[in-house]
Amino acid sequence: MGFKLTDILYYTIHMNEFKSIAQWYTWHEPVHERDETKEDPSLQICFKLLVLTSRSFSAVIQELHPELLVPVAIFYLTLRGLDTIEDDMTIPLAKKEALLRNFHNILEKDGWNFNESGPDEKDRELLVQFQNAIIEFKKIKPAYRAIIKDITEKMGNGMADFARDAEHNANAVNTIEDYNMYCHYVAGLVGEGLTKLFVESKLANPVLLERQHLQESMGLFLQKTNVIRDVREDFEDKRRFWPTEIWSKYVDKFEDLFKPENIDIAMNCSSEMVLNAMTHADECMFYLAGLKEQSVFNFAAIPQAMAIATLEVVFRNPKLFRRNVKITKGQACQIMIESTQNHQILCEVFRKFAKKIHRKNTPKDPNFLKISIACGKIEQFIESLYPTQDPKAIAQLQSAQTGTEKSPIDKVKAEQAKQDTIYLFVTVIGSLLFLTIIMIWVAYLFGARFDVAIAELLKGKLGRGSPVEAKEAIRRYDHGEL
Repeated sequence: MGFKLTDILYYTIHMNEFKSIAQWYTWHEPVHERDETKEDPSLQICFKLLVLTSRSFSAVIQELHPELLVPVAIFYLTLRGLDTIEDDMTIPLAKKEALLRNFHNILEKDGWNFNESGPDEKDRELLVQFQNAIIEFKKIKPAYRAIIKDITEKMGNGMADFARDAEHNANAVNTIEDYNMYCHYVAGLVGEGLTKLFVESKLANPVLLERQHLQESMGLFLQKTNVIRDVREDFEDKRRFWPTEIWSKYVDKFEDLFKPENIDIAMNCSSEMVLNAMTHADECMFYLAGLKEQSVFNFAAIPQAMAIATLEVVFRNPKLFRRNVKITKGQACQIMIESTQNHQILCEVFRKFAKKIHRKNTPKDPNFLKISIACGKIEQFIESLYPTQDPKAIAQLQSAQTGTEKSPIDKVKAEQAKQDTIYLFVTVIGSLLFLTIIMIWVAYLFGARFDVAIAELLKGKLGRGSPVEAKEAIRRYDHGEL
């Protein structure tokens, strides 16, 4: 974990975030730990490649249940290999299309690797050493191999279709339907494959296989968040994934979004993109409720929590069109701490960032009402799973009359406040009574004459009395005990 000077300056101001980093790296204990001593050299190389391609994903993958550790790692490397070929603009279209469509068969070819990626391709090394992934692919259970090959074939064909369309049409992503289809091929299929692996390993509810729309939303929510966040980087690489159907409402040419004078219009456009992504949030939370084993839950939950946090960071953020905008390390660690507890706490993470998006929303945005509804939908879904009100309060809300009376919510709050006040009053009185009894008992042990006090009170003497009366009282009640 390295820090730059700018990081040090940032965390001296944001001490809570630094605290989260320290807590995660000091106290986090993996549910399962990978045993490198039992691994073959080819598998050790695969995990090194995993770290090279994605530090964040490699960390959660290496904490998976032993039954899923290698299958998921090989699945990830295979799809990352596909993605590397698709992204490489130096590979001629004919060769790229053939590689993508045949990649599922390449998994069976001993010793295959690829050395023709462009020199600047960041994941080039993965394809150079891909023969190690093939060795480990052949060792996993046949059921897992079948799942990986099936998803690789579907994704490879989808990517090939998109690459061919993009070659002949600069606006390959025209409609929202095109956008959803692209996200399906590059991410939705990942959700499908992972679900099949989870269920095959008996670590997830089999019902998830019947809910394909939930699997789809898991992938689309992540991919759409990445597409929004990376808009500047993709624009500089001469790629565009924002659908024409959305951006053409705001500008005539896509490049106009990046002009400083159009920043307000650009933010309204990005708001609609965020709105489009947020429609998948509730289905992601629903899906995560079906994961039985903690390491599998953590693996799936962390990226989803990061996605909703990223949407909050990019929402109405003018920096989005100048550079790549990301959440900080401190925020990421806090999210990982919260999202790896249980499903209810994860839902609270979604609620927290939905509220932040709602607070940043502005009536000047043409999508204001729809975004407010989307945020409300997320909170409503969480409320249906984990109600913050007790059943009696909900019943009062539903049966309360409308009109000139207080609103139902105010009535419930007033009733709860009244109960809290009574409870506090009883607690204070009880505490004082208990302390009084203790003090009287201690005074009695030390010889206090309460019989004298009571007798004098019965005579109606509430004051101190004269010195003569005091001497007379001492003479009368002094029996020589001391």
